[in-house]
Amino acid sequence: MPGTSLGRVLPESEQDLVVAGLLRQLWARPHGAYPFRPLAQMCAVWAEEFEQDYAAAGAAGRIDPGLARAGIALFRALPGTAEDQMLLSMDLHGDNILAAQRAPWLVIDPKPYVGDPAYDVLQHMLNCEDRLAADPAALATRMAGLAGVDAGRVRLWLFARSVQESMCSPLMRQVAGQLAPP
Repeated sequence: MPGTSLGRVLPESEQDLVVAGLLRQLWARPHGAYPFRPLAQMCAVWAEEFEQDYAAAGAAGRIDPGLARAGIALFRALPGTAEDQMLLSMDLHGDNILAAQRAPWLVIDPKPYVGDPAYDVLQHMLNCEDRLAADPAALATRMAGLAGVDAGRVRLWLFARSVQESMCSPLMRQVAGQLAPP
């Protein structure tokens, strides 16, 4: 029915195809007359918040200090190394995609930034907790292939974002440990 969310209709693995297809349709070069916030700005704010929370937390709630440093440094650096700068949705997942009459699926609740399209597949992946816990590298590779972005960049973004989210999530600490670059 119109208005039914993708997350209620299709299993996650089938949602992957819809999410990736919609992202590919949505990505566009930003128009100079309409400035949007840069992804680097959001990453810098979130990295600073992580560092403050990390410093204030007890040892039990912290990720390994080496992983924390590497992940947050990468979270700050990745936006500046992207080959493409596109208008991003930033919050595309099964509950922000609705069945419709004028198209099979419509995106709601975008949070537009300009930046690396490899970042834009993350929110869907973060909502796929079982698959993320089982094999985050495989999920990153799958989503990158479906979205037509570099799998290595998606994996790096997923590592960095997992570190950034690790203070409140044992799953994110686990994922960061599994994806840590050599």
